[in-house]
Amino acid sequence: VQLQASGGGLVQPGGSLRLSCVASGNIFSINAISWYRQAPGKQRELVATITSGGGSTNYIDSVKGRFAISGDVAKDRVYLQMSSLKPEDTAVYYCHAEGAYGLDYWGKGTQVTVSS
Repeated sequence: VQLQASGGGLVQPGGSLRLSCVASGNIFSINAISWYRQAPGKQRELVATITSGGGSTNYIDSVKGRFAISGDVAKDRVYLQMSSLKPEDTAVYYCHAEGAYGLDYWGKGTQVTVSS
């Protein structure tokens, strides 16, 4: 499984961005796709997850009500709509896929910078 993340950029506080994650390869083995982020000097943290099949979603508390993960894991494309962005959302955002047998797949990150 290969993952390609895109959509990052520079945005002012209160603005919006939409990240895209496109999966290729054996996408039928994917159980869930998540977005992680890593800010300078901080550990990587899980931001949001969407599962295959029923498409249930989960978020960390700090983004609830502002971020929305959507898409169709089985159709290889997942999005992260980010609204009401704050400077503390600044980070490199990574797309991650959970595959069969506990396999993990990571895409290259996309930089999101929230600054005036």
